[in-house]
Amino acid sequence: MNTEQTAFERVQGEVHRIGWRIQYRAKTLKRREHSFYDMEHYHRGVNFTDHTDNRMMVEQLMNTLPPQGKLVIHKLYIQDQTESEVARELNISQQAVNRWKRRMIRQLSQTVNL
Repeated sequence: MNTEQTAFERVQGEVHRIGWRIQYRAKTLKRREHSFYDMEHYHRGVNFTDHTDNRMMVEQLMNTLPPQGKLVIHKLYIQDQTESEVARELNISQQAVNRWKRRMIRQLSQTVNL
């Protein structure tokens, strides 16, 4: 059997590696939550009063959450920590942080839709 690779096989291998790197990068980015304040650059056209109103509304919504849920959401979205960092800090499992996050997002969504 010929041990040398054809040009097609080399390109195919390189495309496979590039695809794997892209998938890995996407998974890594997906695990990272986006900070509420980091998202401000998407809203450059928003004036100061709209920005202040948004922050006040977020604070009011956060106050409807139970203390543990509020803390988890605050650390994930306001302090821009990962689930594993929050889990370590609160001495709970990452799975528990994820459950709290999903529960609190669902509760916030229900509160907003009332």
